[in-house]
Amino acid sequence: MNPAQHGAAVAVETAEFVATVAAADLSTPVPTCPGWTLADLTQHVGSVHRWFTELLRRRIQEPPTSRVVDLRLPERPDALPDWLAMSAAEAAEVFAVTDLDAPMWAWGVDQHARFWVRRMLFETLVHRVDAQLALGLSPQVDRALAVDGIDEFLTNLPLAASFAPLTAQLRAPDRTIRFTCTDADGDWLVELRPDRFALVADHAEPRTADATVRGTAADLLLVLYGRLDHRSDAFQLLGDSRLLAHWFTHSAF
Repeated sequence: MNPAQHGAAVAVETAEFVATVAAADLSTPVPTCPGWTLADLTQHVGSVHRWFTELLRRRIQEPPTSRVVDLRLPERPDALPDWLAMSAAEAAEVFAVTDLDAPMWAWGVDQHARFWVRRMLFETLVHRVDAQLALGLSPQVDRALAVDGIDEFLTNLPLAASFAPLTAQLRAPDRTIRFTCTDADGDWLVELRPDRFALVADHAEPRTADATVRGTAADLLLVLYGRLDHRSDAFQLLGDSRLLAHWFTHSAF
């Protein structure tokens, strides 16, 4: 997917989120985000939209020293869905006037403005799934979007320790984990070393991994984010089960 597609998908995912929560009881607990209600979840997503939008507007070139931004939160919780919709509309306006290929600081690998649009997309998508699960619905995730989301997650995870500190424990003596889609062209190999872990960028040559997780693209995306249990029947697990347990205990954010 390209940055324009990411921006369009932010709008689609936000609209589905808003439609999900608009008529719901916003005091409903969100099991996949312990301690949060739907109101908390909605406010979080809108806050992320407004924060990332401000970063794009300012085209920052170094880590920000403050995360203070005018959220313009509504006075009543029941107005949060409309507020989130407005947050997404404001983000779309900034996307439209921003060179998304322009250099820009980002916490991840891609040091360009487009990083923030892609990150906003998957933050929104995963929390849309959270909202639907909280309401007993069956979330659907587009296959191509899921493949792109898996790649985004595994590419950036090695740099996420500042807000996902457990990832610092993803170390092992040269062990590998493979994630393979059963319904799409998607295959990722992660290598854990004594001092770090990383996605292996080029693994065209056949290579047997120490552990493998096979599932649909949508299910792989959600298991990587901790929204599914890797031991469920949705997945075929091969190889070292203790290595997989170590990964899933320390990798989700």
